[in-house]
Amino acid sequence: MSYVMRKLVIVLFSSLFSLSLCYADISLPTPQTKDGMSLLESLKKRASTPGGDFPVGNISDEDLSTILWAASGLNRGKTGWTVPMVHGVPPYVRIYVAGEKGVFLYEWEGHYLREISKKDIRADIGKQNFTKRAAYSLIFVPDLNALTQHPPEQANEFRHIAVGAMSQNIYLVAASLKLDVRYIHSIKPEMIAEELKLPENSKPIGIMLLGK
Repeated sequence: MSYVMRKLVIVLFSSLFSLSLCYADISLPTPQTKDGMSLLESLKKRASTPGGDFPVGNISDEDLSTILWAASGLNRGKTGWTVPMVHGVPPYVRIYVAGEKGVFLYEWEGHYLREISKKDIRADIGKQNFTKRAAYSLIFVPDLNALTQHPPEQANEFRHIAVGAMSQNIYLVAASLKLDVRYIHSIKPEMIAEELKLPENSKPIGIMLLGK
């Protein structure tokens, strides 16, 4: 094989290898915003699925889209969200979505998923064995670049309050969509921070398991 041909083969293989590692965004379907179960009925059915009974079924893109929108999506104008944010600033807790195809960051502005990794980390992020059974694990991570005008302790309180509102919305929408859900606080923060490539000193607050 000539020198030129060898160089061409190397370039072609290098290009294919690079393409295989390219990260890709995923557009989400329009979330469901009408019909469905009433709020009072959702409250009545709201519950955490027992770990031992957590299902291994898949969740549709439509249901995932609705769950993420309910957690921190826009519901009015350009600065109105489905959960309360202090002073109306953009969501200062980010939601990472871990599933079979990898890890994605939910971008509320544009309502899409940005790929972070192609690795399935579901079995590595929780201290309970059943976390790997969930179709998706939603990971709540504070945005340390937000709320810098507040004292650190107060900013941390705001972030935990936000996670409480987000998780409650997820519980209620999951009940309406007949999905299984469970909030998990016993997690492996160092492992998650490494897998999500989080900035130094950034640690997750908790995760929610989704199944059907």
